[in-house]
Amino acid sequence: MPRVVPRALRVWAVFLAATAAAGTLAVWRYFVGSTTGQALDQMAFDGATYGRGTLWVVAEPVLDVVSISFVVVGMTVAMGIALVRRRWNLAAQVVVLVVGANLTTQVLKKFVLDRPDLGYDSWGNSLPSGHTTVAASVSVALVLAVPRGARPLVALFGATYTVATGISTLVGQWHRPSDVIAAMLVVLAWGALVCAFSSESALDPLSERPVVLESPRDYQMHSSSTTLAVALLAVVGVAAGAIAGWALLETASIVSGETAARGRSGFIAYVGGAGGVAAVTALVFALLLGLRQGVARPWRRPSRCDGHSQRP
Repeated sequence: MPRVVPRALRVWAVFLAATAAAGTLAVWRYFVGSTTGQALDQMAFDGATYGRGTLWVVAEPVLDVVSISFVVVGMTVAMGIALVRRRWNLAAQVVVLVVGANLTTQVLKKFVLDRPDLGYDSWGNSLPSGHTTVAASVSVALVLAVPRGARPLVALFGATYTVATGISTLVGQWHRPSDVIAAMLVVLAWGALVCAFSSESALDPLSERPVVLESPRDYQMHSSSTTLAVALLAVVGVAAGAIAGWALLETASIVSGETAARGRSGFIAYVGGAGGVAAVTALVFALLLGLRQGVARPWRRPSRCDGHSQRP
């Protein structure tokens, strides 16, 4: 009996990809294309000087990992896992995701998006962040490639590593918060897009070692781990988003002149930017984990024999 991805899931994946693409442009338009947005972003950028000497000791090694070699190795590992599992379409999806996301980031940054001079530090457009795109795309590629039971744990580790990379770019003043958030949205767009075009080759088999899906009890166990991981990522996303929202409002009131500027306003903006990075990253991984598990589930196409007893 053939297995298919429900049309509703494909539509949802395409909608999610389109929303992420629109979100990338919206982030650029506000935080780069407007005076208020540039002011907020710049305050967070300047606030990175707080505690930088101590934090850079941790952040620098994280950023040193990201390189062209890291992309090649990460993509090769993900492809290797897919090929060992004999998932040919899945191997192609990994390549499309990693290459597409990183190429999109570089094209947007260097040729499509610009940074108008609105009276703030204008050393050229840096949105989206290339380092964050690399970390996120390789992590998501592994989430796509590994067996069903391993995906929740890989997603949690991948989200943690990506957050560390994104915040490290803030610590080193390599990027502003909007650069990192835009990079996450680029990866979300490509991750959702490749899931939308999943074929039977990318679906989870009914029986697979070390993941066994033959019994309802085993399937329920793996579904529970997915639910727990998605819930944990969502909780982190909401909590970090609340901190980011509070800091954004506080910083915006200072920028607009509604409250007197305080000496630690840059630090508040910096904390808010880090919170925004953590929030968006957690939610992106929650969405992609849930989507991948949904489209990979071994759905069966209804047949005429469904619901009828077989002849003896």
